[in-house]
Amino acid sequence: MAEHIPVLKKEVIDGLLLADGDRVFDATLGGGGHAQAICGAIGKRGTLVGTDLDEGALRRTKESTRGCAGTVRLVRENFRNVDVVLEREGVSTIDKALFDLGMSSLELDASGRGFSFKKDEPLLMTFDSSPTYGAHTAEEIVNAWPEEEIARILKEYGEERFARRIAQAIALRRKVKRIERTGELAEIVSASIPARFRRSDSPVKTFQALRIAVNDELGALKEGLEKVAAHLAPQGRIAVISFHSLEDRIVKRYFRELATEGKFRIVTKKPIVPSEEEVMRNPRSRSAKLRIIEKCQS
Repeated sequence: MAEHIPVLKKEVIDGLLLADGDRVFDATLGGGGHAQAICGAIGKRGTLVGTDLDEGALRRTKESTRGCAGTVRLVRENFRNVDVVLEREGVSTIDKALFDLGMSSLELDASGRGFSFKKDEPLLMTFDSSPTYGAHTAEEIVNAWPEEEIARILKEYGEERFARRIAQAIALRRKVKRIERTGELAEIVSASIPARFRRSDSPVKTFQALRIAVNDELGALKEGLEKVAAHLAPQGRIAVISFHSLEDRIVKRYFRELATEGKFRIVTKKPIVPSEEEVMRNPRSRSAKLRIIEKCQS
């Protein structure tokens, strides 16, 4: 099983200016690495409220924060519902917040829900480890959505050059046999791409696009950021680690909007990126971008 390595951990802790007694919201617990570091910085008077839809992430974070001196509340919930979570936990305002939008190595490699095209698994791609009946899945999208809509999400969410060709191939295959496994989908995608452009990781953009669509990642990000900003105390900070251009664009635009209104100050004029040493140690960190914003005193 792959080890989860938290990305930009030192930069996050330093950038958030964590202090003893801080109330912190960790939107995406993942492997629990950031949560553990946050716990060490906020002391016994601090409070950490964390959310994740994956039960495994909650278990890992519970274990990694076992020695935390402060209060830890871990909730199985989508971070877009942070307002409900904070009210339930009796936390009216927060001092710091972290959104790490990357999937943990453990989710990618060991969830069994079809996030990786390198493994033959059911086509689920749900962040929720126990999705409710009727929840969107990647299998539903590739087998039931109109060809034009599939092409749109592949182009828009995956920035896939051959979106129409892939969508057409999916539509043709599902007439013959329902597409149920990641291996089937990966084969369809690879075969749809012209040989001179085909690579071993050709399916990655299609898988990314489907995952974003299944979980409404971009909509959740916008909603979560807005709600966290509304609950942030003066001089509080929000840090966001994004891993692809669509996410980063949303974060950049929203931070600019807040700054233009005069209520916030952008801390990172340019995004912080991993060092060469970190990328060598953890290749999955290479596309990470960290942006931080601070709420003004008044």
